[in-house]
Amino acid sequence: MAAESTEFTPLTLPVLPLDDEVVLPGMVVPLDLSDAEVRAAVEAAQAAARDEPGKPRVLLVPRVEGTHARTGVLGTVEQVGRLADGDPGALIRGRGRVRIGAGTTGPGAALWVEGTRIDENVPEPAPGQVAELMKEYKALATAWLRRRGAWQVVDRVQAIDDVSALADNSGYSPFLTTEQKVELLETADPVARLRLATRQLRDHLAEQDVAESIAKDVQEGVDKQQREFLLRRQLEAVRKELRELNGESDGEESDDYRARVEAADLPEKVREAALKEVDKLERSSDASPEGSWIRTWLDTVLGMPWNERTDDSASAYDIQGARAVLDAEHAGLEDVKERITEYLAVRKRRGDRGLGVIGGRRGGAVLALVGPPGVGKTSLGESVAHAMGRKFVRVALGGVRDEAEIRGHRRTYVGALPGRIVRAVKEAGSMNPVVLLDEIDKVGSDFRGDPAAALLEVLDPAQNHTFRDHYLEVELDLSDVVFLATANVLEAIPEALADRMEIVRLDGYTEDEKVVIARDHLLPRQLERAGLRQDEVTIEESALRRLAGEYTREAGVRTLERSIARLLRKIAAQHELGGRELPFTVTDDELRGLIGRPHHVPESAQDPAERRTSVPGVATGLAVTGAGGDVLFVEASLADPETGAAGLTLTGQLGDVMKESAQIALSFLRSHGAELELPVGDLKDRGVHIHFPAGAVPKDGPSAGITMTTALASLLSGRLVRTDVAMTGEVSLTGRVLPIGGVKQKLLAAHRAGVTTVVIPKRNEPDLDDVPAEVLDRLDVHTVTDVRQVLDLALAPATNGASQEIPAAA
Repeated sequence: MAAESTEFTPLTLPVLPLDDEVVLPGMVVPLDLSDAEVRAAVEAAQAAARDEPGKPRVLLVPRVEGTHARTGVLGTVEQVGRLADGDPGALIRGRGRVRIGAGTTGPGAALWVEGTRIDENVPEPAPGQVAELMKEYKALATAWLRRRGAWQVVDRVQAIDDVSALADNSGYSPFLTTEQKVELLETADPVARLRLATRQLRDHLAEQDVAESIAKDVQEGVDKQQREFLLRRQLEAVRKELRELNGESDGEESDDYRARVEAADLPEKVREAALKEVDKLERSSDASPEGSWIRTWLDTVLGMPWNERTDDSASAYDIQGARAVLDAEHAGLEDVKERITEYLAVRKRRGDRGLGVIGGRRGGAVLALVGPPGVGKTSLGESVAHAMGRKFVRVALGGVRDEAEIRGHRRTYVGALPGRIVRAVKEAGSMNPVVLLDEIDKVGSDFRGDPAAALLEVLDPAQNHTFRDHYLEVELDLSDVVFLATANVLEAIPEALADRMEIVRLDGYTEDEKVVIARDHLLPRQLERAGLRQDEVTIEESALRRLAGEYTREAGVRTLERSIARLLRKIAAQHELGGRELPFTVTDDELRGLIGRPHHVPESAQDPAERRTSVPGVATGLAVTGAGGDVLFVEASLADPETGAAGLTLTGQLGDVMKESAQIALSFLRSHGAELELPVGDLKDRGVHIHFPAGAVPKDGPSAGITMTTALASLLSGRLVRTDVAMTGEVSLTGRVLPIGGVKQKLLAAHRAGVTTVVIPKRNEPDLDDVPAEVLDRLDVHTVTDVRQVLDLALAPATNGASQEIPAAA
């Protein structure tokens, strides 16, 4: 252990601050007297030395970021004169450490403090350890000095025998930071200070070794690359000479690409662009990154099927055969089948008359299949390709936000690739495939561009015969490609993009179509997946109809397929457990025991007291959602005149258009109440509340206008709205019923919900031609022009003795 250091008589000294600099005892340093604080300290020391023997004394104190150290160094002013640059300066020698005390007064402008001299005697214990420590420090210092070539300093360091002086000698080290020097200054124990200086010097030498090793490795790597480059060039020259001596042709890689380009069946402009790139490849060196880009580009261009086209199958020109293929693979979807049939018929006639190419454009097609999920949009693409005998490629666009995904990257980027359209054509190996652009309404945009804008050229029949991908930078003819785009919501597709496509709507299946699809397509597929044979499990048509009508309520058949799969899994599990014998026939009565109670019981099948329209003020409307058509209920109530506030309250997460429709319905009843024999005289004193259930689902649009009018009229008259009636239509302030959209989807939804009477605007009567005949046969559709006709149809007759007073709530 180190011995306690003894302390000398207190000293009173002027402070000479050193900014970001440290002076240790034994060091002799020149200081610039141009600094005001340095000059004031030296002048104060000189003034004090006139009355005392000896040289002027100052206290050298490091100051780091404005904070003074706790320990300073007693310094004597050896000489005052001029520095090498001619500025006034003083030569000061560090004498010993001083512990700084309180401030005091003294002559001059300097800061005076009281200090106590610190004894730095070498402790008595373990002299052998001290000698070893001194020897280690001298060895490290000598190694460092020799690296720097400071041979004249080595002998001086070796001649130091005092532990304290040897430790303080490290204050000359330029690699020490100010904080490290302050730590040396504040370490009073000489042995501990020497140990600290040794560790600092050892760490610095280790860092130097690592830096020198890294520099050596880098230099060796550069030398190796240069040597390898020279050797490879020499090897190429030797091989070339050998080939010339043997009379062989030059088989360099660039010449190999040139031969491949000249042998390939490429369009003329593509061939010219490829040969230019081959010329660049021949001029570039192996170490150039451009050579790698060119080779990758040439491989992509040579891999494209520029002149490859699939010959349309016989069924494509046998229009009846093509239609039979579509009918066999998809039930329903008559609009799409007719459009594909029309396309094939026109293509056949153009081919027969030699009009396959007109104005550089071929007879491709761009169709957008818009409809709710599960109606078969994606699988229809494969059926179209099958019917035409063409290759089929699916391009998923859901969530794509980078324009380069469509047009490709510039080939100078690292990892550049052509766009998805080019990759689809390359994957198909044909210039006339059927390309399915799946979920085109889910394309987004961000700082990387708008993919929907990049699709404008792809899907424009007037310009896609000269499509340019950013990676290829040559024209690619897409006019013979059949593009089928799928979307759930037409409004989500940008207007300019939708204008370039022919929109074909798939509004969902009728119950009869669902039964056919389940029997002919879904059931065989799920039997195979469940490990069952068709002779082991049979599902009666009545059970399939009940599955479609009461266990699922959707526009498509995806949930219906899941229900069939669940049913078959249950039967398979029961058979394996020994509780079910096969073969087994599933009837509609067996469904509840296998998969539970139905989830969608029609309102007409419920008890009259449990129906929503069993009280006045509730009407049934029809709406279109992202999942197809749906039934929408409207509830209305009046607040008590004494407690409720006047005005209209709307709830159910409604949009602005629907809120305006509610205002219009209320205004119409207020202005025409007497004509309709409704007690509306005190509506101004009572609050009206209209609510749309399923409040978590956003709702908007004008088509609920007549439904809200009917609900309010029912509330005011006390007459119930007929349970079997659903309605849709916009209402005006004069009571006119205006046309709306989505009639087919709404009528399919009414049919699924068990509604038998539907009220639609008179001007929507042409839309009934799109509704399947079996649905129209089961619905009593009334076309109206005035809301008075709606009230006559929808409101049930008043019961005998029914009160005409306005109820407080409904």
